[in-house]
Amino acid sequence: MASRHPIDEDIYPPFTGFPKAGLDFFRKLKKNNKREWFLKHKEDYEELAKFPMQCLIATLRQTMVSSAPEIEFNPKRSIFRIYRDVRFSKNKTPYKINIAASFQVRGRKGLTENPGLYLHVSPGEVFLGGGLYMPAGDQIKRIRQSIAGQPKDFLKVINDRKFTKHFGGLMGEKLKKAPLGFPADHPMIEHLRHKQFFVYKEYPESVSRTVRFARMVANDFALMMPLIRWLSKTA
Repeated sequence: MASRHPIDEDIYPPFTGFPKAGLDFFRKLKKNNKREWFLKHKEDYEELAKFPMQCLIATLRQTMVSSAPEIEFNPKRSIFRIYRDVRFSKNKTPYKINIAASFQVRGRKGLTENPGLYLHVSPGEVFLGGGLYMPAGDQIKRIRQSIAGQPKDFLKVINDRKFTKHFGGLMGEKLKKAPLGFPADHPMIEHLRHKQFFVYKEYPESVSRTVRFARMVANDFALMMPLIRWLSKTA
């Protein structure tokens, strides 16, 4: 990384890859997931993990202007906090062992109930996802009504050749039986049983350490955008 500081308040250097030391920081954090240790090494997190992610987001903001103009890529607001919410978890370790970011459609609030894009980089894994992971009950109803009422629009998205070749098809948890109000022999029943609507890709950690990673992320996100747009219009 040529510089570890923004050029000004909103401009960041081009992304050149996550430094190996940044991933090593998370390996050490996994073994020392305590407040005292983190506070001693917080500067390492800021410089070796958070700042490279901010540079990546700033690069995506430029490269995805044409393919995803409705998505907000904000180097400051898009990144998840490293602090875990342990209130309802048996795992009480205070810090996450990855650097993650979420990108939403402009003007829509909330993370889990709005279609969006997601990325995290952690030791051993890079994960990219897009879609609607935790839709509310009324959203699922609207989505099912749209699938049943306008199946061609939906199938055009999920059966696209590039989409299915790259992601393998729509993913997400499904009901075991037909949803209420739809017969078991409905021609779209396999899709109507969905409770989640997303796709994802996983890569080895090593891909994140190259300058090409920004283009890889942009390409994957661009392939997810027809699904994001369909969900945004429907849900």
